[in-house]
Formats: sequence, C-alpha cells, structure tokens
Amino acid sequence: MKNFTPFAFCASFLLAFLSLGAKRPNILYLYVDDMGWGSIGPNGQAERKALGKPYVLTPNLDRLAAAGVNFRRGYGCTVCSPARSSQQTGFHQGYTFADRNDPDNAKKAIRTEDLTMGDVLSKAGYATGYWGKWGYGGSRDMQTPTLDNIQTLPTSHGYQFVVAELHHVRAHTFFQPTLWNAPAKPGAKAGLELRPNSMSKYANNKAYSNYPASQNHPDYPTVAYCDDVYAFAALDFVRKQALEYNQSGKPFFGLFAAQIPHAPFKEVQRLPNWDQAYKDKPYFSKLSAQSKQWCAMVTRIDAHFGNLIDALEDPNADGDKSDSVAHDTLVVFQSDNGGPRGSNRDELNANGGLQGSKGSIYEGGIRVPTIMRWPAKITADSKLKLGSSTDLIVDCSDMLPTFCELAGTPVPLGLSGVSLAPTLTGKGEQRVRNFLIHEAGGQASIIRGRYKLICSRGNAKAAKPGSKSKKRPKKSASGKNTGNVQLYDLQTDPAEKNNIASVQSLLVKELNALLTGERVDEAAGFANTYHSWKGAKDGAIGQASNWSDYVYQNAGEIYMQENGSPQSHWCAKIDRGSALADKDTEFLGLELSARLTVKSGATVHARNELRVEPKGRLVLQGGTVESLRWVDVQSGGTLAGHGTVKADLFCKGTLALNLDKPLVVEGTVKLSGKLSLSGAGKVKSGESITVLKAKSISGRFENDKISLAGQSSSVAYTANSVTVTAK
Repeated sequence: MKNFTPFAFCASFLLAFLSLGAKRPNILYLYVDDMGWGSIGPNGQAERKALGKPYVLTPNLDRLAAAGVNFRRGYGCTVCSPARSSQQTGFHQGYTFADRNDPDNAKKAIRTEDLTMGDVLSKAGYATGYWGKWGYGGSRDMQTPTLDNIQTLPTSHGYQFVVAELHHVRAHTFFQPTLWNAPAKPGAKAGLELRPNSMSKYANNKAYSNYPASQNHPDYPTVAYCDDVYAFAALDFVRKQALEYNQSGKPFFGLFAAQIPHAPFKEVQRLPNWDQAYKDKPYFSKLSAQSKQWCAMVTRIDAHFGNLIDALEDPNADGDKSDSVAHDTLVVFQSDNGGPRGSNRDELNANGGLQGSKGSIYEGGIRVPTIMRWPAKITADSKLKLGSSTDLIVDCSDMLPTFCELAGTPVPLGLSGVSLAPTLTGKGEQRVRNFLIHEAGGQASIIRGRYKLICSRGNAKAAKPGSKSKKRPKKSASGKNTGNVQLYDLQTDPAEKNNIASVQSLLVKELNALLTGERVDEAAGFANTYHSWKGAKDGAIGQASNWSDYVYQNAGEIYMQENGSPQSHWCAKIDRGSALADKDTEFLGLELSARLTVKSGATVHARNELRVEPKGRLVLQGGTVESLRWVDVQSGGTLAGHGTVKADLFCKGTLALNLDKPLVVEGTVKLSGKLSLSGAGKVKSGESITVLKAKSISGRFENDKISLAGQSSSVAYTANSVTVTAK
C-alpha cells in the first residue's frame, strides 16, 4: 500500500524531547514462552516454599521483583503467535493479522505498515537486538529453511542484531541445527543468514563462564541448546551497548524471547548437569519427570536472566560497578501466555490456581507473570512501591506505546495498547484503556476493571463492498456473540468459579456490545488496514475515491485487499489538502496533519483515537467528533470552532474557540496549550462568556489573558467550564 508512509514521524517531537536534556532509558525485555502466572515467587512460589511444598527456583526473577514491581494483573494472549503479534504491533487480537495460531502466520503475520518495537526504537536512535523465537517470515524446514516473506522479518522491522528462529514450529525443538543471524555477510537476503547453532563462540570466554556451567563441559552437545545461544548473544549485546551508552549516550533496546519453558521438556536432559540446581532439594526426586524437566528449564533461563541483570550493573565484568547502566535501564519480564496442562501445573501450581491453561480464554490462559524494574524512576518514593505487587492492569499491547513515550518518539496511530510511561515515571497524565480483548478458538472475552465477560465468537461478518480477505470457514451459525455467556468478578473470584451473568444482565449487554465492536467475530486474515488521504480541497471524507486502497501481498499472492469508504478498522491519515465531513464516518484511528472540517449533523468517530498533529487543524462547524478514548491535540495542532467532543480531550496545542457557542466535551479535558477566540462583536466590560464546557477540566492554558473583540480579557476556570471576562 504505497501511499501510507509508516515512518511519518514528527522529527521535531524527538528533537524537542532531547533538547530538554531528558535521559532516555535503555530497555531490556525478558520474554518467556508458556510460563504460567503462578511460576514466580511473588505469585505463589514463595508461599509454597514457606509451607514446605515443592517449588521452582527463580532467584533472579525474585530479585528483579524485590527491586521493582510485580504486576499481578499482567496479560498476554492465549497462544504464541497472536501474543507476539500483539506485543510487537500494539494491536489486540481483533485487529492484528495473527489472531490465533494459524499455519499461515509464520509466513505473513506482520506487514510492512505494521510498526513494531524494533521499527520505532531504531528510528528513534536506539541500538536494537532480538534473540529467540520470532515466529514469522521463514519456513519450517529443519535442515534448509527459507525466507518466505521479507516484510515480516525482524530485520525488516528495525532489529539490527538478531539471533532467532523464524518459524514457530521449527522452534519446537531446542536443538535445531541452525539459527538466523544479523548482521549478516554482504549480499545476504534481508540481512539475515543461517549459522550453525553452536556455543563455540562463548565456550572459552571467561566473561561468559558463570552459567550455565555445562556449556564448558566436555559432554555439552555439538548442536547447542538454542536458548543458551540466544542468552549469550543477548549478553554480548548488553555488555557492548552498555559501554557505548556510557561513552556516547546512545540507548539500547534488547528483547530476549526465550523458547523456554515451551515443550518439548525432555530435551533439557541432553545437557550435562541439567538438574544441578535441584540436587539439594529433597522434594525434587518425588516429582514427575515432566515437572523435573520443567523446573530445570525455568531455573536455567532464570540464571541467564541473572547474567543479563548482572551485566547491566557491571558491563565489562571487571568487578568495578562505576560503569553500571542498571539505574537507567527499564527491565521488563513477561510471559506470552499462561502455562500449559501438565504435571508442573498440578504438582507446582504453576498457574497459581487460575482456571484454564494455555489456549484458554480463562485467566490461566491469558494472565501472565509481569515484572518491571527501573531504579531511576521506580523508587521508594514513586507511585509504584518498590518491591510490591500491584493490581494495575498491564497488557502486552501496552509495551510498544510505553517504549515509544519513554524514547521520545510518537506512538503509532490507533493502537489497542496504552502507554504506561506516566505511571512508571510519575510524570504526565496516565491515559486510560477501558477494556482488554482476548480470543481463543470459539470464544472471546472482554475485561473491564474487575469484571470479565466471556462469549461465544460468532461468524466472521461479510466482507464490505470492495474488500477481500482470506477467511476460514464459518464456525457458528449464530453470527452474534450469544450463548455460553459467562461473567466473573475477578476482584472477588480470580479463579472464575462463580458465573454471575444471570444477575448482571445489563452489564452483560453493555460489555457484549463493546466486545462485538472490537471485531472479534472476524475470521482469520482480518486486520486493521492503513489508508492515506488523496482527495481534492474539501473533498468528502466518506467518499471512497478520496482514499488510497490497501493491499497486502507477497510473492504474487494477495492476502488482504480493501478499498471503498472508511471503516471502523481503518488507521487513516489526512496529511495533505483538506477534507470535509458532512456525513457520519468511522475509523479505528484518524490522524490530521492537514485540515478536517466537520459540519453540523455529522459525526466523525475514531474508535481508538483522533490525533491532531502539528500543523493539523480540526474545525467543528456544529459537528461532532467522538472516540471511545480520546481526541489528542498535539503541540502545534489546532481544534477550532464549536460543536461536541464525545471523548476525553487532551490539548497541548491551540483551542480556537467561538464566543457565540461553546465547545462541549462529554469527557474530561486536560489543558496545557493555548486559547484563541473568534466570533461576537463588541463585548461589554465585565461580561463573561463560557467558551468550553466539559465533564471535568484540569490544567490551564498558557495564556491567562487574551484579546476579546479588541478588548483585554481574563480567563477563568471551574471544575467543568472555562469562561472569558472582558475588562
């Protein structure tokens, strides 16, 4: 789709951020595969140890939690592929191309227009690395895998240093003979090359000899245990980039996506001293074979994490920590989904007593261990208490916008996730994500605060005129989210044992309407699409010919094709000319860096956000704009005229308000920009005019005095209005 520019970033945004002298943090993201919510100390293992029950050893993750914050309500997805897609792109399963473990995902899950963590952070000047299970872009062949879709590879999405497995099935062994690497030799396709899966590079290097001890053992396999290779490549990167950070200030982002503790479990027994950590634990010999293997895997990856954390504190491993970068590094630990069925769940309570397991829509399938540590910001005096656990809801789709804000670069348009940077730093306004969406086979769920609704997924809705997509056969005859309705109060019933749907019918109806609106009924192959304005001056915003088409194709095959009028899954940009809305129009996200005029009687709905960029101008001529989230007027942007905003309004730009009729906001308003006025004739001295009404107002305009019809006037604020008074 040629007309939509994925890197339409505002360079001045980053320059302004850097000019303030803000120190951008390094980010180290530790990501595991199939590790249940209850598998770490703060979520139950510490209690098991205290009670003398079998437990898994995770000393380094427990150390991380003690120095940071444990998020008890962290969420991933139900299975591997959508978790990685949501994590990387910031869209939940209703909008991401990979909404389930579809065989085609490995070939085509992430598109050129999808901006990933690697994309935005490399563009913002970060050194970027990825090690582990990527899952997309390469074939599954064990001996001679091929690159099947260049646009979905990590090197096509900003990752500069890579040691990875590209196909999720090929990653279902820990001893695959080769791994994909970058940087690659000159001429390598997509900047990736296959290299032998070997530990030889690290075997005799004393700086890497602390763990696992078995890597220097004479019986260590010739083909390495792949997570050892990932871990030491990550360690290499962290040490080198930490020294670079100290010298030049260039920050780094590293994502270690371990295959551990995904099956097959028994392969860990091919390693020498595989169960060494449990030799002094009497309970270990009584566990089933699978539980022993699982424990060994988890403790092995925990030790690798410990090496990485130590490297932040002592990058050159010389014992002198004066070169530590730990203070300025955000470390995030998370699992992709809940733990699987098996003896580890039963014997070690790996899912923490939550109902369900991997693949399930219940909490045991989607709630995941989540820890964050950032000594520079998460301190004893911050809102997030050091060494504590919190019930603040955190989703994997929140990571991309969070990292963007911390890096000082704009967040991609229309995301499902919301930046947590204000909560982590204690500065700025924490915006609200009102609900979370998950899908699992024939079911979908919505979580809003303490309540969780589960419904059967209906059919995929019929494609819109001019829209084509590869779709699965229909699974249900209902076409709606009806039947099998379950409602749980997660605050009092986290194990989801008491279905209260029958006594909360109004809440069920409300949540179900939101859930259906998030496109969970669409079949595989559906995703948000990207479109740019190409209309003439004041062209109709709803007219199909004024918008670019969207086509997703690879190697001559079209996966998605959409044209026609705007739809509620469009991420659209008006970045030239001007547009006119005289009829109702829907988008997922709408960005203005040119002019949009909304006439009386018309509504422009941008479900996730309407963003007015610098030089953008949104003019209401009695019309309405609405969003389930917010209208965001950025510095240099303008919202002008009178009408209604059915959303929260964040304004760092200019509100050019009308003296004849006020702007009405049916949400909260956060002010920090400028006020200008127009309309009306001579105003009497002492006369007050209300120019803004809202549910609530906080902040102030930069200018407390303003010319009113040629007269000096003052600006006054109440809890829900702004007035100007002529002097």
